[in-house]
Amino acid sequence: MDTHRPTSEEQPRAAWFSRCKECRAPLASDQRYCVDCGTRRGPLPLAIAELIGRVRQGAAPAASETNADEAATSLGWRGAGSLGGALMVSPSAAAVAVMALLAFGVLVGSVVTPAEQSGAEGSIVVATSPSTTAANLATVAPVAPVSTPPPAPAAAEPTPTASAPATIVYVRAPATATSPPPSEQTPAPPALPPISHVFLIVLSNQGFNAAFGPGSAAPYLASTLTRQGELIDNYFGAAGGELANGVGLISGQGPTPQTAANCPLYADITPGTVGTQGQVIGNGCVYPRQTLTLGDQLTADGRAWAAYVGGLPTSAQPAASGCSHPPLGGSDPQQVPTAADPAVTWRDPFLYFHSVIDNPACASSVVGLERLPADLASATKTPALAYIIPDRCEDGSDEACAPGRPGGLAAADSFLRKVVPEIESSPAYKQGGLIAITFDQAPQSGPNADASGCCLTGAYPNLPNGATGASGATGVSGASGAAGTSGETGASGPSGATGSSGAAAATPPGGGRVGLLLISKYVKPGSTDVVSEYNHFSLLASIEDLFGLSRLGYAGSPGLLAFDSSVYNAG
Repeated sequence: MDTHRPTSEEQPRAAWFSRCKECRAPLASDQRYCVDCGTRRGPLPLAIAELIGRVRQGAAPAASETNADEAATSLGWRGAGSLGGALMVSPSAAAVAVMALLAFGVLVGSVVTPAEQSGAEGSIVVATSPSTTAANLATVAPVAPVSTPPPAPAAAEPTPTASAPATIVYVRAPATATSPPPSEQTPAPPALPPISHVFLIVLSNQGFNAAFGPGSAAPYLASTLTRQGELIDNYFGAAGGELANGVGLISGQGPTPQTAANCPLYADITPGTVGTQGQVIGNGCVYPRQTLTLGDQLTADGRAWAAYVGGLPTSAQPAASGCSHPPLGGSDPQQVPTAADPAVTWRDPFLYFHSVIDNPACASSVVGLERLPADLASATKTPALAYIIPDRCEDGSDEACAPGRPGGLAAADSFLRKVVPEIESSPAYKQGGLIAITFDQAPQSGPNADASGCCLTGAYPNLPNGATGASGATGVSGASGAAGTSGETGASGPSGATGSSGAAAATPPGGGRVGLLLISKYVKPGSTDVVSEYNHFSLLASIEDLFGLSRLGYAGSPGLLAFDSSVYNAG
């Protein structure tokens, strides 16, 4: 018998071991039998050999009193006083003993047998009573060398009530398929639907009840479209401020004081260090180049994306790449819509990432809304992500957009009546499309102010408690700061719950309950989800999951809900 020092891979299984003479399987230092082939290390004790010999001959084991005691002891059983005469055992006691020995055999096999071993290389332990004949044994299976099992450790020794053991025979198991590793035995999560194109329409500044309630000023959205799709009732904005929510939706980044105020000064975030969950720390608006967006992820994955912007900014300074944006470090000339140009820079969150604006492909990815119909004509021309942003006169906001052009939900409804049917009739949508319609935030001031939030967004590193609301003068910083006459300070900046004195508030910061409508063949028409809670980070995570992408920023928060079969409920 040869021995050797185990390798680093073998070390966890045994400090030292020998190998079986018959099949070379590893044997632990205290292992009497080879689990692979049943060969015993060393000869049987004389008393056990005599006992088994009598069983094979069909005779009762008439061992002497001393030999019987020795046999019982060698099998790991102890009786009170002398056993005397033939060894006997009751069926119940034998069953207990056999189960204990089976468990021990499994334990030994898991320690000394390689994980990839097939069932054909193992052994089955079969228990028979002492009266079992050789003929009976032959009916079980071809019998390997007959032997006794290894004794269990002292702490695990059974204490049966009977006075005699059953005979143990190792039988070669039939060939079976190789067992899969544990990782393959774990049930996989339910598969997501094969959605290949996401059309994300982001409206602005309306809460759930106003947009989807029975008295909605947008009946096409609240009635016609909801009958076509699934309404997510408890869906929230991520922060206060339209731009802050847009940034969170495409990157998983929380707000800065400046993004919460829609960035009147177009400046880099400084110092721009990266903290927990990939959050960029500092003040400013434009994220450093290493901070990625959903668009960047799709590009790296070989997929196309586009932001279709209603009324692209015309007076912004063109970058070297041809992508227009305000001058870095300067004021944004398109903070307020005009009759000639109803677009505003801060409705397009992609323009606040160096990873986008410094990329030569920016000009072909951030385009005017008028290009959407041509791209929809062919599935190959339709991007995997179409981020659709109406101009300020059609995005649903009650804020005046231009003289003679009333905005609000009625204007947004007219926009949807035109755009949604174009999408639904496109080849890309019919192949595997998903339309998602939501609002960047609920109103943060006025009689319908809503700064509620949900979903693991209780605090943002750039908006510590007690920070001044970025738009305090207009009451943006508090859910109850309706008048907003004194630049109130909220508990967590732009979405503080109290909005009156800067006192700490219990309500986590958020953008209010805005709702989300999903339209696709993979959701049940006319259904409503009222059970789970989601926010913009959840939607980002869900889109990333559909395309097999990693989750950015707060979209990767542990415990954050993403869409599964409860949302994709068409069955």
